[in-house]
Amino acid sequence: MGLFLVIGCQEKSREVFSIKKELDKLIAQEDTDGDKKITIEDKGPKKFEFTNATGKRHLVEGTYHLSNLLQELAMANDQDTIAIGNITEAPSDRISRLIKTRYWDNLTRSIDKKGLAKVVSDTKATTDTLRLYVPYEDKEAISYFQSLETDFPNLNVVVLPKEITPVYVKTLNNRSGILNLAHDKKEGRYIGKPFVVPGGRFNEMYGWDSYFESVGLLIDDREDLAMAMADNFAYQIKYYGKILNANRSYYLTRTQPPFFSSLLKEIYIKHPNMSREWLASNLEMVIQEYETVWMQKGVRLTNNGLNRFYGEGIKIPPETEEGHFDYVLKKYAKKHKPDFESFKKMYQDGKIQDAQLDQYFIHDRSMRESGHDTSNRLDMICAHLNTVGLNSLLYKYEVDIAFLIEKVFNNDFNGQNAAQWLSKAKKRKDLMNRLMWDDELGGYYDYNFKTKQPQKIESATNYYPLWVGISSDKQAKRMIDNLFTNLVQKGGVAGTTDISDKTSPEAPQRQWDYPNGWAPHQMTIWRGLLNYGYNDEAQELIYRWLWMITKNAVDYNGTIPEKYDVVKCTHKVYAEYGNVGTEFDYITPSGFGWMNASYQLGLSLLTNTYKKKLNQLIDPDELFAKKAK
Repeated sequence: MGLFLVIGCQEKSREVFSIKKELDKLIAQEDTDGDKKITIEDKGPKKFEFTNATGKRHLVEGTYHLSNLLQELAMANDQDTIAIGNITEAPSDRISRLIKTRYWDNLTRSIDKKGLAKVVSDTKATTDTLRLYVPYEDKEAISYFQSLETDFPNLNVVVLPKEITPVYVKTLNNRSGILNLAHDKKEGRYIGKPFVVPGGRFNEMYGWDSYFESVGLLIDDREDLAMAMADNFAYQIKYYGKILNANRSYYLTRTQPPFFSSLLKEIYIKHPNMSREWLASNLEMVIQEYETVWMQKGVRLTNNGLNRFYGEGIKIPPETEEGHFDYVLKKYAKKHKPDFESFKKMYQDGKIQDAQLDQYFIHDRSMRESGHDTSNRLDMICAHLNTVGLNSLLYKYEVDIAFLIEKVFNNDFNGQNAAQWLSKAKKRKDLMNRLMWDDELGGYYDYNFKTKQPQKIESATNYYPLWVGISSDKQAKRMIDNLFTNLVQKGGVAGTTDISDKTSPEAPQRQWDYPNGWAPHQMTIWRGLLNYGYNDEAQELIYRWLWMITKNAVDYNGTIPEKYDVVKCTHKVYAEYGNVGTEFDYITPSGFGWMNASYQLGLSLLTNTYKKKLNQLIDPDELFAKKAK
């Protein structure tokens, strides 16, 4: 007879029908484009009736309720009940509930016997060999994983050399693999510390994604995962020398925007009675990262006392999609005469030398280290910029470290006190105000330390000073006026103003630029507005962003992707790399990490009045007198 479903909210209203039969019938009737989703683009009648085993008839109407029914039926394969209330659930309640109860767990990975197969065998593996790279000094991990090679016939455990150089990392281009992370020993068992991946095709722990995901995790009472992410940050600093872009071999030479101090402080604020030993061990690694990664002169610390991104590495980054650099490389192939494919190989092998092209890839890797891969704001210039975003984050490191030393360690941490760190913060703030603040325009701008001129491009990262507390009240007022004039769109804050290359039809659409909007930018700007008492403006931007996410989820079968076009308010983004999180059958298994977090943070900040309007999907331009540009 097959699997049957009991449906209802209360014991007396439970009713039974065949899951498989009704799922097949629903798909056949309503999924007219055959993508295993029910969306506003399907041309079915948008009414579905079924009869349960007792002969009672049920009618479900409309795209949203039909797609919810589809999702509930798909999830019920290994269950015996679903609640009819889940089908008619208010949209924001449903999205938030699934994030908390389903998506976080589906995004969680671990590197140990239990989780190894999922982590190392993914779409980025180009051969049958599954490589796991283990640090030279982690003897316990080396022994453990080598003992698993008999259980995983395709597993190749590779011990990294004691000294990891860009030259060595280049030799791994065709032998990429996952880098090991931290572990616990419980009752003699090796257990990998869990981590949350961004979503979709990703199986790595990414640097700044992990912080923003943790904001959502802490809201959802998953401090276990947030603390594990902090421990994995500490492991990376200890064994790889930095918090990695992500724990994959070709990222060994670069980091990502620094958020470790923010993570540690927010965990402490949520749980002030937590272990001082745990806090001390992680604070030590925060300080180590600050001193050895960011304050290394001539690398990420420039002569003027401010910082830059600097992704070390040699030649073409191997992680990009096929053809990603063709637009640039074709120009150099003409210069050096060989046919295009021969030129690419000869350049990568070092048989053709070109200092200008080498410089391009230094800028490119630095841009990837910034997390904004890619943006016309940073393309071909990133390594020459003291960026507002990076220096704001390092200012926050300095004040966060001071806060933790004073509040947790009685103003004495390994001989350091809060005043020492606040002095560093003041020096950085003064430098930023002198070199980055433009009083005529009323904003902070990235500073080109080569030309000694600001780069006057409007960017969401220019507003990080609001979040970290650098701006004066007068500066904040002017910045917020500029924000709404230049970057606020119907669906939230765009990454930049329109800085696309209009001189060539072949120029790629950069995914971090206008018209796209990203979760980390929204989250930092919301908090920045609230820091300075701009509550109404914060409510508006939160509502715009949540409305766009909610409307897309309602219209497109629960889709929660990596990024949005905030002008057209759609997940259908036409830019490099596509849009992770839009390809799935029946129900998204995990949404997207920092998008999930932005939704939970936004809901936690939104007033009840706006929540009601959100569930009614009232257009934001009908609510706010000050229309987005």
